Amino acid sequence: MPLSRRALLSTTTAAVLTAALAPTALARPRTATAIRHIPLQGAVNVRDLGGYRTYTGGRVRHGLVYRSDALGKLTDADVTTLAGLRLGRAVDFRIPLEVQYDGADRLPAGVAAVSRPVTDNGLYGQLLAAIGSRDPVRQEEMLGGGRAAAFMREVYRTFVTSAANRAQFGATLHELAILGPTPSLYHCTSGKDRTGWASYLLLTLLGVPESAVVGDYLASNTFRAAHDAKVREGLKQGGLMQNPDLIIPLQEVRTEYLNTALEEVKAGYGGLFRYLTDGLGLEPHTLAKLQDRLVD
Repeated sequence: MPLSRRALLSTTTAAVLTAALAPTALARPRTATAIRHIPLQGAVNVRDLGGYRTYTGGRVRHGLVYRSDALGKLTDADVTTLAGLRLGRAVDFRIPLEVQYDGADRLPAGVAAVSRPVTDNGLYGQLLAAIGSRDPVRQEEMLGGGRAAAFMREVYRTFVTSAANRAQFGATLHELAILGPTPSLYHCTSGKDRTGWASYLLLTLLGVPESAVVGDYLASNTFRAAHDAKVREGLKQGGLMQNPDLIIPLQEVRTEYLNTALEEVKAGYGGLFRYLTDGLGLEPHTLAKLQDRLVD
């Protein structure tokens, strides 16, 4: 069963984080929040993380933090749209193999490109190998029978267990706390897993109710659905896969994936507070700065 927010929290949570990490004693927000999607031609999962109500009665500020999928295939019009966001930096969680195949980000002038790779535990390479084999038997052996979903769960586990991954997530959250009014964006290839975990942590820290945080995580399935279906159809029509539905567990986000990471947080750190402080190296005053900067 999914872990409750209460089960994740440390009993020694600092007072400054009480509202964000132990919100059960406070009133629930009264209204749901519509996700502010940024429509582009060359990327399908670009979103403003602002607008969510918090347990303290505040609201996450619009226009300061964006999450997205890869930006290497943006059109000129897309770059112009992105320029309107007035970004100061774009953090790329992709590993070099992903950048090699999908291309470096196309960014507006003046936006700092920050490479901050978070390992996908070999997912991208395995997917390329499975598709490139054109062998339905091998593809079934690699991805069928629940193996693709199991692989995804292991990817999420490394978000917590890998010291290198923790350092990258920690550095990203730390920067978001100290950048002042400068908007930032972070992304991976599909904008759903590494980006989804970073967004789960950030919105949780800001005191957004768990139902809304998980809803933001799962929204990738909606924004990516048409594109991912087109990819599967292209694989079939191109003769690369007889059964492209094998890759659906790799294309989707699922609560079972998220809960794998949360179970690892509980097992390794006892709660989310210690994962953030001991695991990601964030000081309590840095977490307080995140709230000061990002919540009205």
